[in-house]
Amino acid sequence: MKRKLCCLTILAVVFYSASFSQVAVPGKPLPPWQEGFLDLHHINTGWGNAAYYIFPDSTTMLFDAGEMNPTSSRAFTPRNAPMRPNYSKRAYEWIVWYIHHVSPLKERAVIDYAAISHFHDDHFGGWYPGAKQSATGKYDLTGISGVGEWIPVKCLLDRGYPDYNYPFDMKNSGLATTSEEINYFKTMQNYFDFSAAQGKKGMITRKFKAGSRTQIRLNHDPGKFPDFYVQNVKANGLIWTGKDSSVYEFFPPLKATDRATWPGENELSLVFTIHYGPFVYYSGGDCGGIVSYGDPAWKDVETSVAKVIGEVDVATMDHHGNRNAVNEFQVKTFKPRVWIEQSWSSDHPGEEVLRRLISPVLYNGQRDLFTTNMLDVTRYVIGPLIDRSYKSLQGHIVVRVMPGGKNYYVIILDDSREDMLVKEVFGPYTSKAGTK
Repeated sequence: MKRKLCCLTILAVVFYSASFSQVAVPGKPLPPWQEGFLDLHHINTGWGNAAYYIFPDSTTMLFDAGEMNPTSSRAFTPRNAPMRPNYSKRAYEWIVWYIHHVSPLKERAVIDYAAISHFHDDHFGGWYPGAKQSATGKYDLTGISGVGEWIPVKCLLDRGYPDYNYPFDMKNSGLATTSEEINYFKTMQNYFDFSAAQGKKGMITRKFKAGSRTQIRLNHDPGKFPDFYVQNVKANGLIWTGKDSSVYEFFPPLKATDRATWPGENELSLVFTIHYGPFVYYSGGDCGGIVSYGDPAWKDVETSVAKVIGEVDVATMDHHGNRNAVNEFQVKTFKPRVWIEQSWSSDHPGEEVLRRLISPVLYNGQRDLFTTNMLDVTRYVIGPLIDRSYKSLQGHIVVRVMPGGKNYYVIILDDSREDMLVKEVFGPYTSKAGTK
C-alpha cells in the first residue's frame, strides 16, 4: 500500500512539474499565450503605466500607454525611474516592442480595445517639443498616439468623448492651461488629432460606459467562454450601482466659477474589473481614497467603488500606491491575494500605504506584493520593510490565468533585456471563489 501511495505521489509531482513548466521557466522566454489563457501584462517602461491584456479567445485590450514629458524638471533625476530596458527607444516604442513579442499575432498585432484611464501624461502620453511626427504629419507620437501609429486600434475608449467638457472644456486653451500637466492643451489637441486621423482609417472612439458589462467583450469566440466578462465600474463621476447597468452620480454638481468644486483628473479615472470564472481582477487608474485636510469627502472615490466591487483576487494599486490612495476600506474590502504596483516615482509606494497593504488587522491571510519599479531612494527612506513586503521589486509583471479561471500564476519578466526572459514564477494561486 505504501509503495502504491509513493508511486502516486511521484506521478503527481511529475504531472505538476510538467504543467508548471508549460506556464513559465526562469531563464527562458515566456511561453506564448494559448487559447483559454487570460494573460494580464503590466508593461514596465519606467515612464508611465501600460497594461496589455489577452483575453481567452485572443481579443486584446490595452489599458493606458503612458509616456511622461522628458522636458519635466524631474524627468532624469533620482525621483523618477529610468527608461527600461534602455534609452534607445521612446516609451511608446517599447510598448509596441513588448506587444509584438507577446501578441498572438506578433508583428501583425491588432489592439481590439484601448482604454485611457485619465488624461495625465504617465497614462496616455504627454506632448513635448521634439516629439516625432506621425507618417501623415497630422499628430506627434507619444504614448497612445505612438502605439496607435504602429499597431492598429479598433476601438478607443476614454472618459470624455465626444464633448470633452467635464469638468471643464478641455478644448479651450485658456482653461486647459490651468492643469498641473506641462503642455496640457497641446497634449489634448494632439490626442484629438490622433483620434480624428485614425478615425479615418477605421478606428472608433467611444466614451467608456460606467455600468456596462458588454462594451468590452470577446470579439472572436465569445460562445466558448461564457464565464468571461469585463465589468465597467466607473467613469468621470458615474459609479455602477451593482445592479444591471445602472449608475449614479457620485460627485456633487459643479460650479463653473468655483474650481474647488471640480474633481481633479485622478478622481475621474476609469475603473473596471475582469472576471473569468471565479477569478476577479481590479484596475482603477489613479483613483484616490485619502481625504486631505480641508478637502471635501468626495475626494474619496475608492470607498464607494470598493463597496460595489467586493472581494477580488488580484488588484492593481490605485495611483501607483501613492500616499493619497489604497485606503483602509479598499484594502479590507478587496482582500486580494496579489497586489500589483505600477510605479515610476520615489513616492511609490507611500510608507503608510505599504503598512495598510501588509496589515493582518485589515484582512487575514497571505498577500503577495509585486512592483514594476522600486527606486533606491524609496528603499533608503522606508527601509527593510520594502524587502520584507515585496516578492519582486523590478520587472514586467504578468498574471497568467489558467483556462476556466480557477488557478493563476504571477510571472516576472526581466525588463533590463529586450528579449524579456522570465526572472521568477510565483504560484499557482487559487482564485478565492474557486475554493468555495
